[in-house]
Amino acid sequence: MKIMERFNNQIMHRRIVLFIYDIMTVCLASILPLWFRFNSDYREIPEVYLTSVWNFLLINIVMTLIVFYLFRLYHSLWAFAGVAEAQNIVAACFLCAVLNFAGLKLLQYPIPRSYFFMYAMILTAITVFGRFSYRFARGIKHKQQNKKNGVKVMVIGAGEAGNTVIKEIVNSAFSTMTIKCIIDDNASKWGRYIQGIKIVGGRDKIVEYAALYGIDEIFIAIPSANRATMKALIEICQETNCKLRTLPGIYQLVNGEVNVSKLRDVDVEDLLGRDPIKVDMDSILNYVKGQVIMVTGGGGSIGSELCRQIAGHQPKQLIIVDIYENNAYEIQQELKFKYPKLDLVVLIASVRNTNRMNNIMQKYHPDIIYHAAAHKHVPLMEDSPNEAIKNNVFGTWKTAQAAVQNGVKKFVLISTDKAVNPTNIMGASKRICEMIIQTYNRHYDTEFVAVRFGNVLGSNGSVIPLFKKQIAAGGPVTVTHPDIIRYFMTIPEAVSLVLQAGVYAKGGEIFVLDMGEPVKILDLAKNLIKLSGYKVDEDIKIEFTGLRPGEKLYEELLMNEEGLQDTENKLIHIGKPIEFDEMQFYLQLNNLKHAVESECADVRPLIQEIVPTYVPKKNV
Repeated sequence: MKIMERFNNQIMHRRIVLFIYDIMTVCLASILPLWFRFNSDYREIPEVYLTSVWNFLLINIVMTLIVFYLFRLYHSLWAFAGVAEAQNIVAACFLCAVLNFAGLKLLQYPIPRSYFFMYAMILTAITVFGRFSYRFARGIKHKQQNKKNGVKVMVIGAGEAGNTVIKEIVNSAFSTMTIKCIIDDNASKWGRYIQGIKIVGGRDKIVEYAALYGIDEIFIAIPSANRATMKALIEICQETNCKLRTLPGIYQLVNGEVNVSKLRDVDVEDLLGRDPIKVDMDSILNYVKGQVIMVTGGGGSIGSELCRQIAGHQPKQLIIVDIYENNAYEIQQELKFKYPKLDLVVLIASVRNTNRMNNIMQKYHPDIIYHAAAHKHVPLMEDSPNEAIKNNVFGTWKTAQAAVQNGVKKFVLISTDKAVNPTNIMGASKRICEMIIQTYNRHYDTEFVAVRFGNVLGSNGSVIPLFKKQIAAGGPVTVTHPDIIRYFMTIPEAVSLVLQAGVYAKGGEIFVLDMGEPVKILDLAKNLIKLSGYKVDEDIKIEFTGLRPGEKLYEELLMNEEGLQDTENKLIHIGKPIEFDEMQFYLQLNNLKHAVESECADVRPLIQEIVPTYVPKKNV
């Protein structure tokens, strides 16, 4: 109660101050027009005009206070006043001027014609000054306090996005940033100013002016820049050891969403040096629309993104199956919020449970299944090979069997480049999965296909989140080997290609996604350290830990025997299926099943019999 009383007293005191200020404003606004009109000499003002003003003053004051009250000029928080409050002031003051004119004419008080216009201008100016001066003074005080130890910023991009970001920083009372200079490659802009900040030159001046001004952070405000341009700019900026931030994309400029809050730290995907992969979204829409789609492992990195993209293509029903309840819950809540009309079913189930998978398909009759459920972490699967085989191999087998028993039209297996000449249990298990779906495709009406791709940035277990955590902890950043390379793709890119591969599928294919050029993991580590504003081996050290069990220096996307066939999308290829003895395969599969169920001490020899290209590798 005491707090509320104190708060109400403060409001009342401020209103009384504003009342007094407005009374003084009306007095000044009443006499100043005459003073200006008669050569700024009070003695030259005719007595008749002074009499008119003074006789009408009390009425004018009461009338003005009432109008100001009705326009809520005593209710606003003027420390945060903006355009709406300014509009109210202007409207209120001009209404008061009109009433002033009407009152003087009605009472037949003589006054010069120029008086009313000048009265309106002066009343507005003094009222605006009084209301906004507190905000301006408060803002200047905060700016000075915040920028004593502020961050010195360079902005790259003198376009619309750059102007918006600069304006917000310059005008913010709470920003701790000081923009020192602007960089733009357009020579016609050099030497000009935006919000009082000079455009000093093109990208060749970045390093020079970063050193000259002691820049702490660089903002790349070019949402329309392609990946090649971004890569070139980032590589230059890395020489400065400044922290980098960028705007995510041009769509935010179109939507009017460009502001400081949209600036993000530059991610390693900005350094891949290529534009995002595009697919024929219309073909995917026609393929998925009106179908009952089931995604196993729907809460994982790939599975959840599959669900997001499928949900946006108007399926008849989307069924998410996952063994891990937390992941399933998260994607459920996300999709329910984004797509409230989506017929969404989220089920907790294990692909290793024959009856459960069969019951789910009997009840919901999916048309298409995306099988993303798998154990994927290479070192962990090396330590628990039986679990990898149970889940990946026999989970796929049981799900595929349920699919053919319940009339599923298409079954898409999410595979990996590690299935090619595997050196680890995870890759070998995925190769066996590919063999299962190729076998099933020959004997059943369901179209079975596999899609094989490499590493995805940001997935669970990806190296990028690990590097970020290590940098945040002050290092060291651990790299297994200085020469290790990997193919990389973003999760949305990989999933969009998976969906389009499903469109092309006729049954039996192993689709291979073009992952672009391979990237050295050591380069990723160095770039991420630099992009975080640190110096490699000075601020953050890199340590080499040695290849982990089952880990290759490089991954392959294709076996020598497979060959390639192109599709309409130049980034999606079809590998020729490798022939094998099906009868022997099923016998070996059953032997493997009995071995893992009895917790065999070492199933690797059995796996080698099934996958001749599997060569276990302990360490290097």
